Amino acid sequence: MGNLMEVRNIETYYGPTMAIRGASFDVPQGEIVTILGANGAGKTTILKTISGIMDPQKGSVSYQGREIQKMDPDRVVGLGISLVPEGRELFPFLSVRDNLKVGAYTRRDHAAVASDIERIFEYFPSLRERAGRPAGMLSGGEQQMVAIGRALMARPKMILLDEPSLGLSPKLVKEIFEIIVRINRENGTTIVLVEQNANVALQVAHRGYILELGRIVMADTGAALLQKDDVREFYLGIKDQGVRGVRRWKKRKTWR
Repeated sequence: MGNLMEVRNIETYYGPTMAIRGASFDVPQGEIVTILGANGAGKTTILKTISGIMDPQKGSVSYQGREIQKMDPDRVVGLGISLVPEGRELFPFLSVRDNLKVGAYTRRDHAAVASDIERIFEYFPSLRERAGRPAGMLSGGEQQMVAIGRALMARPKMILLDEPSLGLSPKLVKEIFEIIVRINRENGTTIVLVEQNANVALQVAHRGYILELGRIVMADTGAALLQKDDVREFYLGIKDQGVRGVRRWKKRKTWR
């Protein structure tokens, strides 16, 4: 289908500090693309740059063949790009239903908005039971569901997800990622996923990029990255038990 988005040589700063150092990557239409990296690698900054929250000093972000870097965030949303920010950032005193409605603030098709809320409740049945409850009273996992649902209410072509597994139990992480895959499969929604949980991210992603200190240092399919020694050791915690592993073990035994 071709690329829905192309990011080329972007440089983004926090004051005098360069956070993104000439990063380039593609987001094919209809795929789940994950960007992995340690804390401080620049993952969130990339999503903020794509979504218009931050402006790159150099480089370009092309969406459907149109350059959108330095475009205001509300215009980016209007083009079909929704961000689910790290930490959810819900309105804690508004009900679950009203938080979902916030995601449809640019729409005037009220009957379709009501229908889409019902669709969100089909994805996340537990939210139906809590539709009138203030969002701030929900569990972390339920709040993440509301945040994803709010993004879907804009009927986006692309969703940017920033650390959706943060602070969640393994059971809830599994549930959230099953829904992410379902949204991609059923709606054809393109997803850019920023994650520290590399194992679960690479299992669902069609392709992935490894970000270190603001630079893309590795790119491949999700399945291929899962098999790379460097990724397995540094991001999955699986060490090579071959010759290198034996040498390390002997060195430790000798030192002790």
